[in-house]
Amino acid sequence: MRRRSDCRLCGSRQLERVMSLGTTPLANAFVPASERDKPQEQFPLDVWICRDCAHVQLRDVVDPELLFRRYVYVSGTSPVFVDHFRRYAQAMQQLLRLPPGAQVLEIGSNDGTLLRFFKDAGLQVLGIDPARDIASAATAAGIPTRPEFFTRALAEQLRTEGWRPSLILANNVFAHADDLHEILDGVTRLLAPEGVFVFEVSYLLDVCEKALFDTIYHEHLSYHTVKPLVGLFARHGMELIDAIRVEPHGGSLRGIAKRQGGRLPKQARVEQLIAQETQLGLHAPEAYRKLFADIQQRRKELTALLQDLKRQGKRIAGFGAPAKATTLMFHFGLGPQTLEYIVDDSPLKQGLFSPGHHLPVVGSSYLYDGHRPDYAVILAWNFADSIIAKHDAYTRSGGRFIVPLPKVEVRP
Repeated sequence: MRRRSDCRLCGSRQLERVMSLGTTPLANAFVPASERDKPQEQFPLDVWICRDCAHVQLRDVVDPELLFRRYVYVSGTSPVFVDHFRRYAQAMQQLLRLPPGAQVLEIGSNDGTLLRFFKDAGLQVLGIDPARDIASAATAAGIPTRPEFFTRALAEQLRTEGWRPSLILANNVFAHADDLHEILDGVTRLLAPEGVFVFEVSYLLDVCEKALFDTIYHEHLSYHTVKPLVGLFARHGMELIDAIRVEPHGGSLRGIAKRQGGRLPKQARVEQLIAQETQLGLHAPEAYRKLFADIQQRRKELTALLQDLKRQGKRIAGFGAPAKATTLMFHFGLGPQTLEYIVDDSPLKQGLFSPGHHLPVVGSSYLYDGHRPDYAVILAWNFADSIIAKHDAYTRSGGRFIVPLPKVEVRP
């Protein structure tokens, strides 16, 4: 791990710490049974704001080779995400009116869920993703995927191979890179003259409004608002022409950028969101100190509820093992003294043990057989509605779900 001394967007050294969430293991560092008894390294989770450009970020940078080469998250296991990507692809087709055979490239393409919708529409697709096993599986499933990080050098190589994409996508990865300037250099070198770059990231406005602090973990080096992004794109001869609030992860931002002077017009939403951010104080430290106070209140409420249930002798499990669960579990004290195991639908995670606390990750059959818990804390809280609907048999049999965020609820 190394610590930056400057802002990754503007280069300023005027950085102020606004939140400290202690230390945690890497959010996706699940371990096999053979490593269950070995302690895992933990890293500081401190949040800083740039006093010059207002970008919110982590300064502590973990080696991306360690974070992403053996990644275990895949988009295709979530029906909610699959439907989101379907609608996303349709929206981009309507905006750009891409002809058959047009090129679409995705940075951080994961298992190819989004690209498949473009391929099915007759477009030429290419994924770039450093997770070797996931990239290999995506390629085998018909979505050609390079197991690499996206860099200037790779962009130049792809140009020599004939790639000039009309659309470059980066979904839930534009917050993950320490050097966003290198990514945008690569995008500008590779993008077709009238092409667009579209990205989605967790939106800091939603994080603050709903106390969604568990989106803060070591993979996420940047926490985006619109105002700093406008300046970032301008430094690369690009213009942020639209900023759209979308639903995933409790509230995300879809940004659309083009080369300066391109044909697509700038939408009023960009300035409207900047004005809303300013009104809420998101470009200054005080908003994040208030967020931290809200987090402590949620922690107090959930701890009191779970302690009461444990005193009653109730069995409690977790449901969902997304990366965000690591931050939630460590800061809220959800370890083996509280939870017996974690249910997750991803076969890649089943049979492994959770980061740091080493709780077993099991399939959903545990909700119904002899392991059945009285309560299941939905750690993947942003999918709470679909999880509860899918497992209505569990609630009909007397089980109940606990949703920890954005407010503590027992459902149904």
